[in-house]
Amino acid sequence: MSKEITRLFDFAYYQLENFNLEKAFNTKYKGEWIATSTQEYINKANAISRGLLKLGVKPGDKIGVISSVNRTEWNILDIGILQVGATNIPIYPTISKDDYEYIFNHAEITHCFLSDSGLYEKANAIRKNVSSLKEIYSFDVIEGCKNWTEVLELGKDESTQPEVEQLKDNVKPSDLATIIYTSGTTGKPKGVMLSHNNVVTNVLDSFPRLPLSVGDMRVLSFLPICHIFERMLLYLYQYAGISIYFAEGMDKIGENIKEVKPSFMSVVPRLLEKIYDGIITKGSELAGIKKMLFFWAVDLGLQYQPYGKNGWWYERKLALANKLIFSKWRKALGGNLETMVSGSAALQPRLAKVFTAAKMQVMEGYGLTETSPVTSVNMYKDNFMRIGTVGKPIDNVEVKIAEDGEILIKGPNIMMGYYKDDEKTASVMTGDYFHSGDKGEIDEDGFLKITGRKKEIFKTSGGKYVVPALLENEMKQSRFIEQILVIGEGQKMPAAIIQPNFEFLRKWARKHHEPVSENNQDLIENPHSIKRIQKELDKGNKNFAKWETIKRFELTPDVWGIENGLLTPTMKPKRDEIKKKYKHLFNKIYDIKE
Repeated sequence: MSKEITRLFDFAYYQLENFNLEKAFNTKYKGEWIATSTQEYINKANAISRGLLKLGVKPGDKIGVISSVNRTEWNILDIGILQVGATNIPIYPTISKDDYEYIFNHAEITHCFLSDSGLYEKANAIRKNVSSLKEIYSFDVIEGCKNWTEVLELGKDESTQPEVEQLKDNVKPSDLATIIYTSGTTGKPKGVMLSHNNVVTNVLDSFPRLPLSVGDMRVLSFLPICHIFERMLLYLYQYAGISIYFAEGMDKIGENIKEVKPSFMSVVPRLLEKIYDGIITKGSELAGIKKMLFFWAVDLGLQYQPYGKNGWWYERKLALANKLIFSKWRKALGGNLETMVSGSAALQPRLAKVFTAAKMQVMEGYGLTETSPVTSVNMYKDNFMRIGTVGKPIDNVEVKIAEDGEILIKGPNIMMGYYKDDEKTASVMTGDYFHSGDKGEIDEDGFLKITGRKKEIFKTSGGKYVVPALLENEMKQSRFIEQILVIGEGQKMPAAIIQPNFEFLRKWARKHHEPVSENNQDLIENPHSIKRIQKELDKGNKNFAKWETIKRFELTPDVWGIENGLLTPTMKPKRDEIKKKYKHLFNKIYDIKE
């Protein structure tokens, strides 16, 4: 009978007892996959624990861990830190130096482990401004930086292992395990405090939803481990006795998929879009009957409905499409890939349809860092899948919709609070219910659908936050732009629907291009008008990060007003009404076929 899992490090010992894998973790070094067994993983984690004690690390100390790519060392450190009652502070590698400095000081980080020279330069540049920071260690060999192997060496002496065991026994499920700093859309990052119990229960309650063959699978891990989504999955894979392979980086995913041949992996919608766009590009290069068959299969896939709802004739055609076309897609993705779980941003239903039709089911889920993270997820078996929704809530998690449409969540996965910010914590809790900030609906069968953000912030399919109001306010400084609505929730890029200042645009047009039509439709279709407004957007875009800039736009011929229901009494655009009225423009921007 296996020991009950109540703390995060218990997963490693559970795996040793039940599976004892030869290849628990696999990382590529200098072109070669190097495997770490379950036993070696635990031995090294214990050595790290003993080494940390020699460095004077005490329960409650905060240890920063930063890695540009996922790798075995991260997981060894994680267990080594948690076993002695210290707190693992994962930090996103690409944030600014200022954010590094803020997080290091806010969390009072005592020791930092990082992966490579680029990260070392960033961390080293701010260390003089962080009084709590005692030392930095790196995974790669970097001149002038201590190496993490020095901590392993310090821990070689096993005589202090009884002290590690004692500290392990003292760790309670309710103790703080990690603080995850979420990238703030405005102001400074917030530190989300998650206990061992928050994450452990989320792993155990999510496990029944995933179609995993326990002890006999390979997974490819590439989503950032500093996010709780991928980290939770890594604990889940350990629990299931699955061999984990770490991709070398986003640029090598295609290559790594072919080498590893995973049967399961987590994705973000943006990655699925890129894969799909790549497949369509290749299909477009075909000729004659091959091209015709390719797009026949794609069109069939885009009509897909689970559980044979399209009828037997559709299923027969789909079987043929799988044999002729989709089998090649599967081969390009390693040949074994059966399931992808998608999170982080909204997934376009067409992607879920076409990949699931091609026998690579996409399970869309929903959650937040504050919910550890999984709240709900689709699952193919037992009719638990409905495309266009984020599935049903997992066991022990309760979801309800507030009067204003906001999604409220209750369960053992709800965070302990925001670190050093009781006021902010109180603002998102009503009793045991966490206010997600997202709006949603629950249908008659219990499936949750996300309908938007309560506060108008959205994520692109790449998982990047965009604050439309900031972009809109910037662009409205132009005399050419009367009203603007920034769109892009769940899409690959932000875009805009714009109502020009027709009076000013006409004045400009008369001055530069004769004759000028009095018809608004003609005016907005004039290439000179489009070019001039593009110039205004280019100017405004300079004040924003590349991923949040407006990439495409469409102009509307009518004036947005209070009387036609497009503006509020305070002259603010009614987002939902405008999106509804100009759905054809939205579809044109994102090339969506009705």
